[in-house]
Amino acid sequence: MREIVLDTETTGFDPESGDRIVEIGAVELWNHVATGETYHVYINPERSMPDEAFGVHGIGPDLLENPRPPEKGEVTLKDKPVFAKVGQGFLDFVRDSKLVIHNASFDMKFLNAELRWMGLPTLPMDQALDTLAIARKRFPGSPASLDALCRRFNIDNTNRVLHGALLDSEILAEVYLELIGGRQPDFGLSTSAASAAGGGDDWRPTARPTALPSKITAEERAAHDAFVEKLGENALWTRA
Repeated sequence: MREIVLDTETTGFDPESGDRIVEIGAVELWNHVATGETYHVYINPERSMPDEAFGVHGIGPDLLENPRPPEKGEVTLKDKPVFAKVGQGFLDFVRDSKLVIHNASFDMKFLNAELRWMGLPTLPMDQALDTLAIARKRFPGSPASLDALCRRFNIDNTNRVLHGALLDSEILAEVYLELIGGRQPDFGLSTSAASAAGGGDDWRPTARPTALPSKITAEERAAHDAFVEKLGENALWTRA
């Protein structure tokens, strides 16, 4: 089972009002195991960057209304591709895999707007799995932000000073696995991410071809037999 854990960063809240995607980050899971395959791209939104959005993710200081030289670690967008150059590649990566997204309606709204403007197929909403909804159902009344869930599950998010699509998707992958019952929710312990990615059957324990030798000594066995004999014919050990 292939799943894509995904996050986006944008210039605002509403694509129909002119907001655009500026970053997409995604990680691949196979049978709930990270394969190491990722998708990450920065996108030139072809518009200015509002101060409020820049304060959230720190992307695109060169697109601010009053641009300034980028500081160390800041990502500029003027030289990045527009969505029309990356949209098909994004679809080729996600294919028909389940998309694991925190607050899925937000990201799906932006992704489908960008795809629609390109004339590309949009993503059906039932392809998305919303971890925010899962968290609210599991922990009603408790905070369900990504940071709150990291605290609940003791997941290290100290590098998350600003929002970033790839980092957030990597953190969300850990949160998702905890939400569905831990890293091995079905107890099918994959020997490695590589074997999981190969598409073969999950490893399952099987009976040993040869029984392990007993660690009970002859003296211990004799003492046990004497104890059982004293209990009489109704002793548990005498039943077939």
